[in-house]
Amino acid sequence: MPTTEAPVTLGRRLTRSQKWLDQVAERLQPRVGAALRSRPWLHNLLDGTWLGTPLHPALTDVPVGAWTAAFALDAVSGLTRSPGARAAADGALAVGIAGAVPAALTGASDWQDLTGESRRIGTLHGLLNSAGLTLNIASLACRRQNKRGKGRALSALALAISGTAAHLGGELSFGLGVRVNQTFDGAQPAEFTTVSDEGSDQLEAGEMRRVTLDSTAVLLARDQSGRLCAIANTCTHLGGPLDEGSREGDVVTCPWHGSRFDLRSGRVLEGPAVFAQPRYEVREHDGEIQMRAATEH
Repeated sequence: MPTTEAPVTLGRRLTRSQKWLDQVAERLQPRVGAALRSRPWLHNLLDGTWLGTPLHPALTDVPVGAWTAAFALDAVSGLTRSPGARAAADGALAVGIAGAVPAALTGASDWQDLTGESRRIGTLHGLLNSAGLTLNIASLACRRQNKRGKGRALSALALAISGTAAHLGGELSFGLGVRVNQTFDGAQPAEFTTVSDEGSDQLEAGEMRRVTLDSTAVLLARDQSGRLCAIANTCTHLGGPLDEGSREGDVVTCPWHGSRFDLRSGRVLEGPAVFAQPRYEVREHDGEIQMRAATEH
């Protein structure tokens, strides 16, 4: 059978032999992780747990958009000598610099959980964005010293670097699935289906067990009142197996990155996950446990 090789994307091409990126990540990730774990409220804020969707992608539009506008306005001011276009370019540059700070903080929160190839590409993504931000700050300083030619050159170079970084960010999301809902599947059964696990009917209150519904791993449990409940076993964050996690009351904690979910509803109680776990309706019928996808979480 022929094998399919992963496409050689820009991110893979730039990072494949750059082992020093792993060394940078190994130094920085523990520090970022420790800072966030000691402040769960900050971790949830930066991850977007409170919003129900990752926060970083939305915030990156501000610096990228503002710096692109500054480049266009620089071109207009260069052609027309318009003081208004010149002032607008400087203002757009400043807005982008201000917007880059929360974008960087949310990006660092996303990055600190990555491993392997995605970590390497994410590290380069962050370093390039940092370089672009530094050049834009230098550009704004030059403009205020009336060195506009140098300022325009620096911001143009910064835009090229930041554009490359933005492409790598797209690769992380769309190519490697970083911060994408790991449980999305539109082909869940709408009718009650028997789960393939012997002994599930003997599940005690407070227990939880991994079962298979069609080809989907599901976490089956009895809540504290003894009622059966079921949510997807694969963590929506980065795919951790919830059945290997710990349980406290009706809350399960992912063993990989510590996301906490309500076993009865799938609701996220604590990040870094932002998407709720898909929930399943459960019933006992003729001595068997049957499930179907819930109509809503």
